[in-house]
Amino acid sequence: MKNIKKIFVVLLLLQIEALFGQAITQTTSTAKYQEEDCNIYLIYNDSLVPGDAIFVRMMIQTPKTHKKDKPLEKQATLQLYRKSKTKPIESGVFYSTGKSKKATNQEMLCGIPLSSFLEKDDYYLLITVKEGNDSVKEINLPLTFQARKFNSETIPLDSTNTAIKTDNSSARAAQIEKLNEILATVNADAVNALKPMVSPTTSTRYTSWFGDRRVYAYSNGKSSTSLHYGNDYGIPEGSEVKACSDGKVVLAEWRNSTGWSIVIEHLPGLYSLYYHLSEMLVKEGDTVKTGDLIAKSGKTGLATGPHLHWEMRLNMSAVRPEFFLTNFTFEGVNYY
Repeated sequence: MKNIKKIFVVLLLLQIEALFGQAITQTTSTAKYQEEDCNIYLIYNDSLVPGDAIFVRMMIQTPKTHKKDKPLEKQATLQLYRKSKTKPIESGVFYSTGKSKKATNQEMLCGIPLSSFLEKDDYYLLITVKEGNDSVKEINLPLTFQARKFNSETIPLDSTNTAIKTDNSSARAAQIEKLNEILATVNADAVNALKPMVSPTTSTRYTSWFGDRRVYAYSNGKSSTSLHYGNDYGIPEGSEVKACSDGKVVLAEWRNSTGWSIVIEHLPGLYSLYYHLSEMLVKEGDTVKTGDLIAKSGKTGLATGPHLHWEMRLNMSAVRPEFFLTNFTFEGVNYY
Protein backbone atom coordinates (compact mmCIF):
# COMPACT_ATOMS: atom_id res chain seq x y z
CA MET A 1 0.00 0.00 0.00
CA LYS A 2 1.33 3.42 -0.86
CA ASN A 3 0.60 7.02 -0.03
CA ILE A 4 -0.95 6.20 3.35
CA LYS A 5 -1.66 9.28 5.37
CA LYS A 6 -2.83 8.92 8.96
CA ILE A 7 -4.49 11.82 10.68
CA PHE A 8 -5.81 11.70 14.21
CA VAL A 9 -8.63 14.06 15.03
CA VAL A 10 -10.88 14.25 18.03
CA LEU A 11 -14.53 13.76 17.19
CA LEU A 12 -16.82 16.65 18.04
CA LEU A 13 -18.45 14.63 20.80
CA LEU A 14 -16.20 13.18 23.49
CA GLN A 15 -17.65 9.92 24.71
CA ILE A 16 -17.55 10.15 28.49
CA GLU A 17 -18.37 7.27 30.77
CA ALA A 18 -19.66 9.43 33.62
CA LEU A 19 -20.66 6.44 35.70
CA PHE A 20 -17.06 5.31 36.04
CA GLY A 21 -15.24 8.59 35.49
CA GLN A 22 -13.61 7.04 32.42
CA ALA A 23 -13.19 9.16 29.29
CA ILE A 24 -13.09 7.45 25.90
CA THR A 25 -11.95 9.64 23.03
CA GLN A 26 -12.75 8.29 19.57
CA THR A 27 -10.16 9.23 16.95
CA THR A 28 -10.28 8.87 13.19
CA SER A 29 -7.77 8.08 10.47
CA THR A 30 -7.69 8.62 6.74
CA ALA A 31 -5.91 6.55 4.11
CA LYS A 32 -5.29 6.87 0.38
CA TYR A 33 -4.51 4.00 -1.97
CA GLN A 34 -3.40 4.85 -5.50
CA GLU A 35 -2.91 2.71 -8.59
CA GLU A 36 -3.30 3.22 -12.31
CA ASP A 37 -6.87 1.91 -12.52
CA CYS A 38 -8.36 3.66 -9.47
CA ASN A 39 -7.86 5.80 -6.37
CA ILE A 40 -9.32 4.63 -3.04
CA TYR A 41 -9.92 7.12 -0.22
CA LEU A 42 -10.86 5.96 3.27
CA ILE A 43 -11.90 7.42 6.61
CA TYR A 44 -12.64 5.35 9.71
CA ASN A 45 -12.73 5.49 13.50
CA ASP A 46 -9.50 3.76 14.50
CA SER A 47 -10.19 3.35 18.22
CA LEU A 48 -11.14 -0.21 19.04
CA VAL A 49 -13.42 0.26 22.06
CA PRO A 50 -15.30 -2.76 23.47
CA GLY A 51 -19.05 -2.38 22.94
CA ASP A 52 -18.72 0.29 20.24
CA ALA A 53 -18.42 -0.22 16.48
CA ILE A 54 -16.02 0.45 13.62
CA PHE A 55 -17.34 2.34 10.58
CA VAL A 56 -15.39 2.84 7.36
CA ARG A 57 -16.44 5.22 4.59
CA MET A 58 -14.77 4.68 1.23
CA MET A 59 -14.63 6.53 -2.07
CA ILE A 60 -13.39 4.71 -5.17
CA GLN A 61 -12.49 6.97 -8.08
CA THR A 62 -11.87 5.46 -11.51
CA PRO A 63 -10.08 7.88 -13.88
CA LYS A 64 -12.05 8.67 -17.04
CA THR A 65 -8.96 7.88 -19.09
CA HIS A 66 -8.79 4.32 -17.76
CA LYS A 67 -11.81 3.03 -19.67
CA LYS A 68 -14.03 4.50 -22.30
CA ASP A 69 -17.02 2.63 -20.96
CA LYS A 70 -18.52 3.07 -17.49
CA PRO A 71 -16.40 1.07 -15.01
CA LEU A 72 -17.84 -2.04 -13.42
CA GLU A 73 -19.38 -1.62 -9.98
CA LYS A 74 -16.96 -2.76 -7.33
CA GLN A 75 -17.87 -4.81 -4.28
CA ALA A 76 -16.02 -4.59 -0.99
CA THR A 77 -15.90 -6.37 2.36
CA LEU A 78 -14.60 -5.29 5.77
CA GLN A 79 -13.06 -7.74 8.25
CA LEU A 80 -11.63 -7.33 11.75
CA TYR A 81 -8.64 -9.54 12.60
CA ARG A 82 -6.60 -10.25 15.69
CA LYS A 83 -3.00 -10.32 14.44
CA SER A 84 -2.34 -13.65 16.16
CA LYS A 85 -5.34 -15.35 14.48
CA THR A 86 -6.12 -16.37 10.89
CA LYS A 87 -9.92 -16.07 11.03
CA PRO A 88 -11.78 -12.73 11.19
CA ILE A 89 -13.57 -11.75 14.40
CA GLU A 90 -16.23 -9.69 12.63
CA SER A 91 -17.05 -8.96 9.01
CA GLY A 92 -19.43 -6.86 6.93
CA VAL A 93 -20.22 -5.89 3.35
CA PHE A 94 -19.93 -2.33 2.06
CA TYR A 95 -23.07 -0.72 0.63
CA SER A 96 -23.60 2.40 -1.46
CA THR A 97 -24.35 5.63 0.38
CA GLY A 98 -26.12 6.98 -2.71
CA LYS A 99 -23.93 10.09 -2.49
CA SER A 100 -21.76 9.62 -5.60
CA LYS A 101 -22.74 12.13 -8.30
CA LYS A 102 -20.16 11.04 -10.88
CA ALA A 103 -20.46 7.78 -12.82
CA THR A 104 -16.76 7.13 -12.23
CA ASN A 105 -17.09 7.42 -8.44
CA GLN A 106 -18.42 4.94 -5.90
CA GLU A 107 -18.97 5.97 -2.28
CA MET A 108 -19.59 3.15 0.17
CA LEU A 109 -20.03 2.58 3.91
CA CYS A 110 -19.65 -0.40 6.21
CA GLY A 111 -19.92 -0.89 9.96
CA ILE A 112 -19.06 -3.83 12.20
CA PRO A 113 -19.88 -4.24 15.91
CA LEU A 114 -17.31 -4.76 18.65
CA SER A 115 -18.06 -7.18 21.48
CA SER A 116 -18.14 -5.70 24.96
CA PHE A 117 -15.96 -8.68 25.96
CA LEU A 118 -13.22 -7.76 23.47
CA GLU A 119 -9.80 -8.18 25.10
CA LYS A 120 -6.68 -6.07 24.69
CA ASP A 121 -4.58 -7.29 21.78
CA ASP A 122 -3.18 -6.22 18.41
CA TYR A 123 -5.93 -5.85 15.80
CA TYR A 124 -6.24 -4.61 12.23
CA LEU A 125 -8.91 -4.11 9.56
CA LEU A 126 -8.76 -5.81 6.17
CA ILE A 127 -10.67 -4.29 3.25
CA THR A 128 -11.04 -6.39 0.11
CA VAL A 129 -12.24 -4.64 -3.03
CA LYS A 130 -13.43 -6.74 -5.97
CA GLU A 131 -14.55 -6.07 -9.53
CA GLY A 132 -16.61 -9.00 -10.75
CA ASN A 133 -15.09 -12.23 -9.41
CA ASP A 134 -11.50 -10.98 -9.36
CA SER A 135 -9.79 -9.62 -6.26
CA VAL A 136 -8.61 -6.09 -7.05
CA LYS A 137 -7.23 -4.67 -3.83
CA GLU A 138 -6.49 -5.68 -0.24
CA ILE A 139 -5.95 -2.84 2.24
CA ASN A 140 -4.80 -3.20 5.85
CA LEU A 141 -5.80 -0.48 8.31
CA PRO A 142 -4.24 -0.15 11.81
CA LEU A 143 -6.26 0.12 15.02
CA THR A 144 -5.61 1.27 18.58
CA PHE A 145 -7.26 -0.61 21.47
CA GLN A 146 -8.91 1.32 24.31
CA ALA A 147 -10.20 -0.55 27.35
CA ARG A 148 -13.61 0.13 28.84
CA LYS A 149 -15.09 -0.89 32.20
CA PHE A 150 -18.64 -2.15 32.61
CA ASN A 151 -20.93 -2.08 35.61
CA SER A 152 -22.27 -5.12 37.47
CA GLU A 153 -25.68 -5.22 39.14
CA THR A 154 -28.07 -7.62 40.81
CA ILE A 155 -31.78 -7.18 40.06
CA PRO A 156 -34.30 -8.84 42.40
CA LEU A 157 -37.45 -10.02 40.59
CA ASP A 158 -40.88 -10.53 42.11
CA SER A 159 -42.97 -13.58 41.18
CA THR A 160 -44.52 -11.84 38.14
CA ASN A 161 -41.17 -10.83 36.64
CA THR A 162 -39.64 -14.19 37.55
CA ALA A 163 -42.37 -15.89 35.53
CA ILE A 164 -41.66 -13.61 32.55
CA LYS A 165 -37.89 -14.13 32.73
CA THR A 166 -38.18 -17.91 32.95
CA ASP A 167 -40.96 -18.21 30.33
CA ASN A 168 -40.05 -21.04 27.94
CA SER A 169 -43.35 -21.06 26.06
CA SER A 170 -43.61 -21.58 22.31
CA ALA A 171 -45.18 -18.11 22.03
CA ARG A 172 -42.12 -16.42 23.50
CA ALA A 173 -39.81 -18.59 21.39
CA ALA A 174 -41.68 -17.48 18.27
CA GLN A 175 -41.32 -13.82 19.29
CA ILE A 176 -37.57 -14.25 19.76
CA GLU A 177 -37.23 -15.99 16.39
CA LYS A 178 -39.19 -13.25 14.63
CA LEU A 179 -37.03 -10.49 16.15
CA ASN A 180 -33.80 -12.33 15.32
CA GLU A 181 -34.89 -12.73 11.69
CA ILE A 182 -35.47 -8.97 11.47
CA LEU A 183 -32.15 -8.08 13.10
CA ALA A 184 -30.31 -10.52 10.81
CA THR A 185 -31.68 -8.78 7.71
CA VAL A 186 -29.13 -6.63 5.88
CA ASN A 187 -31.00 -4.74 3.17
CA ALA A 188 -28.45 -2.88 1.01
CA ASP A 189 -31.14 -0.44 -0.14
CA ALA A 190 -32.09 0.62 3.39
CA VAL A 191 -29.87 3.70 3.53
CA ASN A 192 -32.26 5.83 5.57
CA ALA A 193 -29.98 7.75 7.93
CA LEU A 194 -26.40 8.98 7.56
CA LYS A 195 -26.41 11.84 10.07
CA PRO A 196 -25.66 11.64 13.82
CA MET A 197 -28.58 10.25 15.80
CA VAL A 198 -30.35 11.84 18.76
CA SER A 199 -31.45 10.43 22.09
CA PRO A 200 -35.06 9.19 22.09
CA THR A 201 -35.71 10.98 25.39
CA THR A 202 -34.68 14.29 26.89
CA SER A 203 -33.99 12.54 30.21
CA THR A 204 -30.40 11.98 31.28
CA ARG A 205 -31.37 9.84 34.28
CA TYR A 206 -29.91 6.41 33.59
CA THR A 207 -31.12 3.49 35.71
CA SER A 208 -29.04 0.93 33.80
CA TRP A 209 -26.32 1.15 31.19
CA PHE A 210 -25.37 -0.70 28.05
CA GLY A 211 -23.05 -3.60 28.82
CA ASP A 212 -24.09 -4.01 32.46
CA ARG A 213 -23.28 -7.51 33.70
CA ARG A 214 -26.53 -8.56 35.34
CA VAL A 215 -27.59 -11.15 37.87
CA TYR A 216 -31.35 -11.72 38.05
CA ALA A 217 -32.37 -12.93 41.53
CA TYR A 218 -35.61 -14.88 41.16
CA SER A 219 -38.39 -14.99 43.73
CA ASN A 220 -37.88 -18.78 44.07
CA GLY A 221 -34.29 -18.36 45.26
CA LYS A 222 -32.65 -19.22 41.92
CA SER A 223 -30.81 -16.80 39.66
CA SER A 224 -29.40 -16.30 36.16
CA THR A 225 -26.83 -14.02 34.53
CA SER A 226 -27.12 -11.94 31.37
CA LEU A 227 -25.80 -8.89 29.56
CA HIS A 228 -27.80 -5.67 29.30
CA TYR A 229 -28.03 -4.75 25.62
CA GLY A 230 -29.14 -1.12 25.89
CA ASN A 231 -29.65 1.92 28.12
CA ASP A 232 -32.52 2.26 30.59
CA TYR A 233 -33.83 5.75 31.30
CA GLY A 234 -35.86 6.29 34.46
CA ILE A 235 -38.75 8.40 33.15
CA PRO A 236 -42.40 8.59 34.25
CA GLU A 237 -44.94 6.41 32.50
CA GLY A 238 -46.42 8.25 29.50
CA SER A 239 -43.25 10.23 28.71
CA GLU A 240 -42.58 10.97 25.04
CA VAL A 241 -40.38 8.54 23.11
CA LYS A 242 -38.98 9.84 19.83
CA ALA A 243 -37.25 8.23 16.84
CA CYS A 244 -33.48 8.49 17.21
CA SER A 245 -33.05 8.87 13.44
CA ASP A 246 -34.77 8.55 10.05
CA GLY A 247 -35.91 5.04 9.26
CA LYS A 248 -38.62 2.48 8.63
CA VAL A 249 -40.65 0.76 11.35
CA VAL A 250 -40.11 -2.97 10.90
CA LEU A 251 -41.72 -4.19 14.14
CA ALA A 252 -44.41 -2.70 16.38
CA GLU A 253 -46.12 -5.25 18.61
CA TRP A 254 -46.48 -6.86 22.02
CA ARG A 255 -43.67 -9.14 23.19
CA ASN A 256 -43.83 -11.18 26.41
CA SER A 257 -40.49 -10.00 27.82
CA THR A 258 -40.24 -6.47 26.41
CA GLY A 259 -43.92 -5.47 26.41
CA TRP A 260 -45.03 -3.04 23.72
CA SER A 261 -41.97 -2.84 21.47
CA ILE A 262 -40.84 -0.91 18.38
CA VAL A 263 -37.92 -1.63 16.03
CA ILE A 264 -36.76 0.85 13.36
CA GLU A 265 -34.38 0.10 10.45
CA HIS A 266 -31.89 2.93 9.78
CA LEU A 267 -29.08 1.47 7.66
CA PRO A 268 -28.37 -1.99 6.23
CA GLY A 269 -28.12 -4.16 9.34
CA LEU A 270 -28.57 -1.22 11.76
CA TYR A 271 -31.69 -1.06 13.95
CA SER A 272 -32.94 0.87 16.98
CA LEU A 273 -35.19 -0.81 19.55
CA TYR A 274 -37.59 0.74 22.08
CA TYR A 275 -39.03 -1.46 24.86
CA HIS A 276 -41.55 -1.50 27.74
CA LEU A 277 -43.81 1.12 26.13
CA SER A 278 -47.27 2.02 27.39
CA GLU A 279 -48.51 3.18 23.98
CA MET A 280 -47.30 2.84 20.38
CA LEU A 281 -47.98 5.71 17.96
CA VAL A 282 -46.55 4.06 14.82
CA LYS A 283 -47.17 0.78 13.03
CA GLU A 284 -45.09 -1.61 10.98
CA GLY A 285 -44.27 -0.15 7.56
CA ASP A 286 -44.37 3.50 8.68
CA THR A 287 -41.45 5.78 7.80
CA VAL A 288 -40.23 8.15 10.51
CA LYS A 289 -37.94 11.16 10.73
CA THR A 290 -35.45 12.07 13.44
CA GLY A 291 -37.33 13.30 16.51
CA ASP A 292 -40.77 12.04 15.43
CA LEU A 293 -42.98 11.00 18.34
CA ILE A 294 -43.32 7.21 18.09
CA ALA A 295 -44.50 6.07 21.52
CA LYS A 296 -45.11 6.75 25.20
CA SER A 297 -42.92 5.13 27.83
CA GLY A 298 -44.23 2.58 30.30
CA LYS A 299 -43.45 -0.52 32.33
CA THR A 300 -44.86 -3.34 30.20
CA GLY A 301 -43.18 -6.73 29.99
CA LEU A 302 -40.28 -7.50 32.34
CA ALA A 303 -39.89 -4.20 34.17
CA THR A 304 -39.33 -3.31 37.81
CA GLY A 305 -40.66 0.23 37.25
CA PRO A 306 -41.45 2.83 34.57
CA HIS A 307 -38.56 3.35 32.16
CA LEU A 308 -37.50 3.41 28.52
CA HIS A 309 -35.11 0.78 27.23
CA TRP A 310 -33.24 2.07 24.14
CA GLU A 311 -31.07 -0.38 22.25
CA MET A 312 -29.02 -0.33 19.03
CA ARG A 313 -28.22 -3.45 17.01
CA LEU A 314 -25.66 -3.71 14.20
CA ASN A 315 -25.45 -7.01 12.31
CA MET A 316 -27.50 -8.50 15.19
CA SER A 317 -24.98 -7.45 17.88
CA ALA A 318 -25.79 -4.81 20.48
CA VAL A 319 -23.70 -1.62 20.30
CA ARG A 320 -23.48 1.15 22.91
CA PRO A 321 -26.23 3.62 21.86
CA GLU A 322 -24.18 6.77 22.54
CA PHE A 323 -21.75 5.74 19.80
CA PHE A 324 -24.40 6.67 17.25
CA LEU A 325 -24.82 10.19 18.67
CA THR A 326 -21.51 11.02 16.99
CA ASN A 327 -20.93 11.53 13.26
CA PHE A 328 -20.31 7.79 12.96
CA THR A 329 -20.82 7.75 9.15
CA PHE A 330 -18.49 10.75 8.60
CA GLU A 331 -21.25 12.56 6.74
CA GLY A 332 -19.95 15.81 5.27
CA VAL A 333 -16.33 15.07 6.17
CA ASN A 334 -13.86 15.72 3.35
CA TYR A 335 -11.47 12.78 3.26
CA TYR A 336 -10.12 12.96 -0.27
